[in-house]
Amino acid sequence: MTLRPVQTEKPAEHTPFMRQYLAAKAEHPDVLLFFRMGDFYELFFEDARKAARLLDITLTQRGQSAGAPIPMAGVPYHAAENYLARLVRLGESVAICEQIGDPALAKGIVERKVVRIVTPGTVTDAALLEERRDNLLLAIAAGANGGYGLAWVDLSSGRFLLSEVPHAEGLAAELARLQPAETLIDENVAWPRLVSSLPGLRKRPPWHYDGDAAKRELNRFFGTRDLGGFGVDGMHLAIAAAGCLLGYVEETQKSALPHLTGMAVESASETIALDAATRRNLELDTHPSGRTEHTLLGVIDDTVTPMGARLLRRWLTRPLRSRDLLRHRHQAIGMMLDSRRHEPLRELLRGVGDLERILTRVALRSARPRDLSTLRDGLAAAPALREQIASLDSPLLHALVERIGDHAQTAALLASAIVAQPPVLQRDGGVVADGYDAELDELRRLSTHADQYLVELEEREKAASGITTLKVGYNRVHGYYIEISKGQSDRAPAHYTRRQTTKNAERYITEELKAFEDKVLSAKERSLMRERALYEALLDTLTQELEPLKAAAAAMAELDVLSNLAERAQALDWSAPELSDQPGIAIERGRHPVVEKVRDEPFEPNDLVLDDARRMLVITGPNMGGKSTYMRQNALIVLLAHIGSYVPASRAVIGPIDRIFTRIGAGDDLSRGQSTFMVEMSETANILHNATADSLVLMDEVGRGTSTYDGLSLARAAAVHLARSSRAYTLFATHYFELTELAGEFPAIANVHLDAVEFHDQKRGDQLVFMHAVKEGPANRSFGLQVAALAGLPKSVIADARRTLAELERGPHGHASTRSPVADVSPQLGLFASPQPSAIERTLETIDPDALTPREALEALYRLKALA
Repeated sequence: MTLRPVQTEKPAEHTPFMRQYLAAKAEHPDVLLFFRMGDFYELFFEDARKAARLLDITLTQRGQSAGAPIPMAGVPYHAAENYLARLVRLGESVAICEQIGDPALAKGIVERKVVRIVTPGTVTDAALLEERRDNLLLAIAAGANGGYGLAWVDLSSGRFLLSEVPHAEGLAAELARLQPAETLIDENVAWPRLVSSLPGLRKRPPWHYDGDAAKRELNRFFGTRDLGGFGVDGMHLAIAAAGCLLGYVEETQKSALPHLTGMAVESASETIALDAATRRNLELDTHPSGRTEHTLLGVIDDTVTPMGARLLRRWLTRPLRSRDLLRHRHQAIGMMLDSRRHEPLRELLRGVGDLERILTRVALRSARPRDLSTLRDGLAAAPALREQIASLDSPLLHALVERIGDHAQTAALLASAIVAQPPVLQRDGGVVADGYDAELDELRRLSTHADQYLVELEEREKAASGITTLKVGYNRVHGYYIEISKGQSDRAPAHYTRRQTTKNAERYITEELKAFEDKVLSAKERSLMRERALYEALLDTLTQELEPLKAAAAAMAELDVLSNLAERAQALDWSAPELSDQPGIAIERGRHPVVEKVRDEPFEPNDLVLDDARRMLVITGPNMGGKSTYMRQNALIVLLAHIGSYVPASRAVIGPIDRIFTRIGAGDDLSRGQSTFMVEMSETANILHNATADSLVLMDEVGRGTSTYDGLSLARAAAVHLARSSRAYTLFATHYFELTELAGEFPAIANVHLDAVEFHDQKRGDQLVFMHAVKEGPANRSFGLQVAALAGLPKSVIADARRTLAELERGPHGHASTRSPVADVSPQLGLFASPQPSAIERTLETIDPDALTPREALEALYRLKALA
């Protein structure tokens, strides 16, 4: 929080300018204040110190306050966007205080006013936004019974959405999906840690979440009598959040928001639910390395417009359950591929640009000249886009033709009004095309062709007066004049009025020359004023067409996504999935889309069959053998099918799915005080409580975070619950070979394994080749020591481990152990129950504690730890 400037003197002791600044700062104490002074935005007091630190700009001083110099820092107004972008990325908000009076007319200091507040969630300027990612402002309202209402807006596109979730797990899933740039919360609520640690957090007073006030304000804003038309009946928490959100947007923007024309509800019943852990584990759009190419989005996103890229990300993070809509998408992609229209469409779309955000800037009166030229070019491409898809036999594509619409009149208006290559800013003129406005053309002609006019006037006056030495000239003090030498001055026509006498000549003015002078001297200023008025009128005209233009932009974005998915299907050899109404998942020759893309060697495809009789696969095999890849690839295939995409498989038949769960990997959550095992168990608990018979569940190495007995018991109990109670479609990978015996107890459980082959190479010793092929039945060994050797463990450690493993496998009576799921001798106990000295005992016999240096003692401890 930015501190208020300390004001120890009486207000009268400050200069009028500083009193003006302090008044503006008092209204916005918690944000940085950019205070316009001539060609700079200046900051003072703590704002100046903070900005100097964050932006690496010079800290100076101006005048005094309470006897001490006032710190000051500033940025040039023409480069302010660059500095604003840096501050917004750091999570800061900035109030822009502009000069609203004319300095030439002002008596005393120029009047200034805060015209907008730039915050991370409300930015709309292109320079402050990521092109291919939504920029969301979110408000959350907490209910007394544990539920939450959410409302979020993408101010740069005009999307205003609401939802409600019943518990904290649902809130975590929504936050993981939305990834808001800024979040508003009630300052009186004790929020979960996942909320209080969000970036861009803003605490608001509780009365901002008053439900009745929210309804009144929303009805006022949308011009409605009630909110029933938005489908929000009964969503009291979401309405409260929406009221807070709207108030904050109006407070920061300080202008009309005509592009926010309504609200929409996102219902959980419409989507395949993905919790936060599942989104993270499937690496949909983020990867721990930060490399986008290692995510599913990185593989499927080759869209050619920024608005198409943002829509594809929304599709990917919100897979749908509407099978009719999904089938329409699959069919539209198929028609594009069959007709080979996707590439011509993509070429046309390359010239469309980001119409979605441009139209927002039109509505907010902040559109720049190049925004309008891009809009002009985008609308000019509309007829060709419609022609490309109008003949295709696809209900979805026909609907897109209608939504794109005919904007020939608007395109023609922009073509006639805006020059082919406009400048970046409108303030210097040169934006409006010649021939668009006769008055502007005349003003430009006057300012650019004055010299030619003077030459013509001089020739006419010479001919009329007969004075061959007559000259027409210009003086910065006296303006334009007609000069006649003193010897010829008696021949000056009667309508000449003497303006100035010089040593050798007389200078005159005429009514015609005076009128020309008035026009020329003010022509440039009047030209800029006229052009500004024409530009504002053009924005007015476009604002009146905002709704059909927004519909066209949305349709073009969807067309970009569909043609992109068609291109990806062709380039990556993907096929159309079949969405069946019968339960089950059948995938033939499925591949992992990301692993296949990033690896050099060919990918080994695998099949999957799950149905009403075969609900769970217990997957065994070596580490690095591909168990996790196999599980993830099937989840990604199911997810891709439910965004309307083709899938990386030769055939995929997918029945109804309501949720996808994953419990993969190991990691602690120090910020929440949770150990690796606690995180594992929390994720497992969420799955066991919420999985249904229509859920797809991925469980990887459950129980490995604790002791052998505890872990094995928990893993077995979890598997049994999923098979018997939840009956979810489950892929259960484990190194507990005891779990393979479940297939004999439960008909719905089957064993599969990923194999590896061990061979001996004379030069390199024992080698292990992973086959990556899924086969029926359980694995016969884990190859853990071989994988450890591949990881580079010292050979002496591997050899010692082999001896210990042999002892454990012989069991306490010196013969091979046949352990059962629960009544076996655990490796931990077997280590000390062996009648022969164990490796640890033999090592201990060689150690003399009194003879060890501290370093040698530490190394011995590490050796014992490794043996254990």
